Amino acid sequence: MDIIGIVLIIISIVLTILILLQERDSGGLGGFLGSAGGGDGGFYQKRRGVERLFFLGTIILVILFAGLSIINLFY
Repeated sequence: MDIIGIVLIIISIVLTILILLQERDSGGLGGFLGSAGGGDGGFYQKRRGVERLFFLGTIILVILFAGLSIINLFY
């Protein structure tokens, strides 16, 4: 197995973990950590702290995964 394949496997595992840690409808990371009062307030709330880090990390890893997959296709 080549190095690109190993990196793709590692990125896919980390990406899966990041996606599973994000919650869509119930208050984000606060709901995961056990805080009451989910995101049912009906207003937009910015991502802050660890939640923003997870979101940006997910985007970066998806771009890396797609780029490496295309490179692996021709390599």
